[in-house]
Amino acid sequence: MKHWARYGLLLSLLVAPALGWCQKTTVTGRIDLIRVDSTKDKASSAIADKSNIVVWLTPVDNSSGKNADPAAPQRAQLLQKDKSFKPHILVIPMGTVVEFPNRDPIFHNVFSLFEGKRFDLGLYEAGTTRAVRFDHPGISYIFCNIHPEMSAVVVVMATPYYGTSDRAGQVSIANVPPGRYILHVWHERSLPEMLKNLTREIVVPEGAASFGTLHVAEAGSLYKSHKNKYGRDYDPPEPASPVYNH
Repeated sequence: MKHWARYGLLLSLLVAPALGWCQKTTVTGRIDLIRVDSTKDKASSAIADKSNIVVWLTPVDNSSGKNADPAAPQRAQLLQKDKSFKPHILVIPMGTVVEFPNRDPIFHNVFSLFEGKRFDLGLYEAGTTRAVRFDHPGISYIFCNIHPEMSAVVVVMATPYYGTSDRAGQVSIANVPPGRYILHVWHERSLPEMLKNLTREIVVPEGAASFGTLHVAEAGSLYKSHKNKYGRDYDPPEPASPVYNH
């Protein structure tokens, strides 16, 4: 009996690599977020809330995770309430359907005509919902064509290996097979060239793994004065109109 038990263990060790099995680990790290001041005589300052910074890993050729499928599509929501989108940042697997329920007593018109998924849901009233399938990876900046103060971001992932920082800046990426990966970082208030400089190759070993501390620079709101869906400035609100107010 012991002989067969040893034989079974040896067979599993030989067969498992051929089937692509390997021990997976959780990759952790930390975000150090600072605000860059454009005035040269002022020093950069640390930011207490380091949440909503997205970190993801894409496998390098010949690495253990190169054939990984994206995470399974889900159903998610970007709620419209109190003239704002909730949550402000939504990270989802590719193929996910996002619903945009209107819980305000007024009309909304959700659209995205910038990067990522391009769509226009048109004008729809309180208590109704419309949905969009995000079928391509990328960053989609979401706005309302009526209320310029409303904005959100949908980050669509083609890799299952991603995580979002908490308020303290801690990031955790679960179930990563050992191998070589390219690490990517995205933050809503960082310039693209700053984020590109953070891209690097890392090696994930078996057991505990960490990408260390990432120093992310914040440059302020990049889409504060966006245009409407027609590429024009927003019309002044009309207080008497049910589109703007109950």
